[in-house]
Parts: sequence; C-alpha cells; structure tokens
Amino acid sequence: MQNYGMAHVWAQGDFVTRGIALALLIMSVLSWTVIVVKSLGVMRLNRLTKNAERAFWHSDDLADGIKKLGGSASTPQDNPFLALALSGQEAADHHHQTQPHLHDRMDVSDWITRCLKDTMDDCVARMQSGLAILASIGSTAPFVGLFGTVWGIYHALLTIGATGQSSIDQVAGPVGEALIMTAAGLFVAIPAVLGYNALTRANKAIVTKLNRFAHGLHAFFVTGARLSSSRRGADGLRLATARHPAHAANAN
Repeated sequence: MQNYGMAHVWAQGDFVTRGIALALLIMSVLSWTVIVVKSLGVMRLNRLTKNAERAFWHSDDLADGIKKLGGSASTPQDNPFLALALSGQEAADHHHQTQPHLHDRMDVSDWITRCLKDTMDDCVARMQSGLAILASIGSTAPFVGLFGTVWGIYHALLTIGATGQSSIDQVAGPVGEALIMTAAGLFVAIPAVLGYNALTRANKAIVTKLNRFAHGLHAFFVTGARLSSSRRGADGLRLATARHPAHAANAN
C-alpha cells in the first residue's frame, strides 16, 4: 500500500507543484492577516462611533469637542472623527484669515465642503486599504489550485503510462493527490471572499456615520452656531445644511 497525502505530493512534486503550493500558502497567510488587522480596525472604529458624535455635539465649545474626540490620545490617521473636526476647523480658520483673497472666488460653505470631502476621501481610502488583496485572492486562488490539479493529473497520467500499470489503485492515488490542489485553492478563496464581503459591509456602515458627522460639521462651521445651543445636537445642525448658502452667509 503506497502512502499518499500532502507530504507525498510535496516530496514527489516538481518545481511547478511546489511553487503552486507555496503560492497558495502565501495567499492564505496574506488573506488572514488582512482579515484580522482590518477586523480589529473596524471594531475600534465601531467603539468610536458609539459615543464620539454625541459627546462632540454636547460639548461646551469646539476645543472641548475635539478633546472629547480624543485629541490628545489619538491621531487624525487613527480617528476619522477627529480628522474631520480638525479639517473643518482648519478650513474655517484659513478662509477667515484669507477672506480678502478668496471672497470673490469661493464662499465659506464651498471651501469647507471641499476640505471635509478631501478628508473624508482620505479616511475612506484608509478604511478600504487591503480589501483589494482579499478581492484578488478570492478571485484567483481557485484557478491557481485548479492549475495545480491539472498539472498534477498530467504528470500522474504520464507516470502511469510509463509504468504500464492502469489498475484503480494505481490511478486513484496520484489523481486524488492532484485534486488536493483544488481543495487547497477553495480553502484559501472562501475565507477571503467572506472576509471581503463582511469588511465592506462594516465599512459602509461606518462611512454612513462619518457622512452624517461631516454634514453636522459643515453646518456648524458655516452658521457659527454653538455646539450646545440645542438639545437636538447634530440633528439640529444637519437641518441647517438644507438652507441656501446665502442664508448661511447671513448667519455669519
């Protein structure tokens, strides 16, 4: 009785078979690394979104709101809420200081909108980094495994033809070993696809909350309303975005 299995495939395989096995192993390690790292990031952002927005809008002033977002304990790269607040503050200050130069070309609403949008794009790009790896692995790993199977069956049939032994026990072993590559490809691809879908769905929920927070910031910096002026917090400020820009300018 001959011994069959992954060890036998590795020992008897050529450089193509071993290369395919190593490629699948690297793909698996990469996909699981991305899944674990991005999942931890999503969990951290979910903790931020639970109380960050409410705490900010119920602050006494902008400086206190930024402090409650974790201004001293985190960085804008790690905290998208903090990044949006700082971006809006910087945009408002910059427009106020350079208003004689920008007044005739861009009003404060358009300027703040542009700066917040740029910051939002950067935050979304950081959240989506690594997902392309999962998508690529999920779509290519099955075909890599299938190629290993075809290559293994081809060499198994050549060996059987050279020995002249075509009994079922001589055929089943080599062909079964070759099929292991297809199973390995699926084993790599399925977690990558599921992880990609789960992370994409989680990121979409976080982006929705960030958009809501950004709209509130836009209304606040345009109208100049105090953070604690209404118990409705962000909801009251978001309603201001529906106002005409001319009305927002008059509020200043």
